[in-house]
Amino acid sequence: MAPFLNPKDLQEKLFTHFRPWQRSLQFWVRAVDIYTGYKVFQLKVSFVKDVHKQEAMWETQHELAADKIYDMCTDLGGFFLKVAQILGKPDLAPAAWVRRLVTLCDQAPATPFHTVQFVLEKELGQRIDNIFERFDVDPLGSASIAQVHSARLRGDKNDVVVKVQHPGVQDLMMTDIRNLQAFALYMQKTDIKFDLYSVTKEMEKQKGQDQRLDMSLTLQEKLMPWKGSESSYMEITKGLPVMVPRVIRDMVTRRVLVMEYIDGIPILNLGDEISKRGINPGGKIAAAAKQKILKSLTLAYGQMILKSGFFHADPHPGNILICKGSEVALLDYGQVKDLPEKLRLGYANLVLAIADNDPVRASESYRELGIDTLSKCEDEQQEMLKLAQAMFDTKLPPGVVMLQPFSEESSIKKIAVQAFPEELFSVLRTVHLLRGLSVGLGINYSIAEQWRPIAEEALHHAGRLKGKDNKPRAKRRSLLRR
Repeated sequence: MAPFLNPKDLQEKLFTHFRPWQRSLQFWVRAVDIYTGYKVFQLKVSFVKDVHKQEAMWETQHELAADKIYDMCTDLGGFFLKVAQILGKPDLAPAAWVRRLVTLCDQAPATPFHTVQFVLEKELGQRIDNIFERFDVDPLGSASIAQVHSARLRGDKNDVVVKVQHPGVQDLMMTDIRNLQAFALYMQKTDIKFDLYSVTKEMEKQKGQDQRLDMSLTLQEKLMPWKGSESSYMEITKGLPVMVPRVIRDMVTRRVLVMEYIDGIPILNLGDEISKRGINPGGKIAAAAKQKILKSLTLAYGQMILKSGFFHADPHPGNILICKGSEVALLDYGQVKDLPEKLRLGYANLVLAIADNDPVRASESYRELGIDTLSKCEDEQQEMLKLAQAMFDTKLPPGVVMLQPFSEESSIKKIAVQAFPEELFSVLRTVHLLRGLSVGLGINYSIAEQWRPIAEEALHHAGRLKGKDNKPRAKRRSLLRR
């Protein structure tokens, strides 16, 4: 005989069972509304001949769509907050979208404290009062998979951060990803000539591997073939020009992670903090601090991607803190990427092609990386180089304050990207993060030029450098020497 369920438990069981269907329905109703809104608007604006009036109409349309996208991501939460982070880049989306979505880095609905306490005590096997001298009920932030609380362990003088996974998050996220895959397939066949489906497949792979959904896999366990030692953790992070929080021993389970607290301000609040301290945002002191911050992030990611192939694969502003002395801290190593050797070296080759403005080498790198393109341009190689620069470099052309990869004039409209390696999506996101930060900090620079020495070293160790590449090069201007 089935156990008796009171009405409250039955309601909760039914809600849990049907919630994925409800989410799917909500997504498709809203996505179709946003999409058809743009298609109807495109027809409407085609009858307007005045260019300035067209621009004003587009801005109004983008603002209307931005409000709808914001509401969808806020209401559905979960994985759609990750989508907001990806879309909310100043070089990837209309400015109206960015203004609305950039605030959604850590604004997922918080799990109630009584549920957090239940998960903690179940996972750690002790009452919360026996473990922590202090535990802040209000979370520091709540993101797509977990939320974090400030606390202090008993017998310790230093604060820690306690990361607790939202209950039931995995099933809902996989539902969201599959809906996005279907939408991506439709979009790439109709409006955007880019392999969006591979992008969503990489998202599915990351979630399916349970990297972020199993917090007992610490950084060294995710990256290394051997597991568990403090020394292996230090080996991965030493030499990086950024700080990484230390995981507290014996305080890690599948759904709970306790790590050291790093005091700093979110990078998105840097401008306000500079003004609050009475420093001229346009002065030399502020400029030097911004250049140091951007250089630290650039070199850290360059070393991780090109030197080892193991890198922090969740690049968004909410995971970056600015600490005392303009030091940078990278948080949340829940999602990491192990770039295959062939792709790592192929990407190093593409970095050199971009830095040297070499269209032949760029075309060769595309083939090596497995990026399949279809072009109807007369000067296909030159257009492919422009596409590589738009996708994988941070430098903006003279007079351009923002790249629009999917605009009518962009290379992606002239060269269809039919196949894009799933593993490169995290690299692409990293480049776009750095470009977005460079725009926000007012520093226009080429990531390819900054990464050139690392790329050359990677290719040299693999015996891949050609004779001409081994010749000494003139020392290029550093990011800090402006």
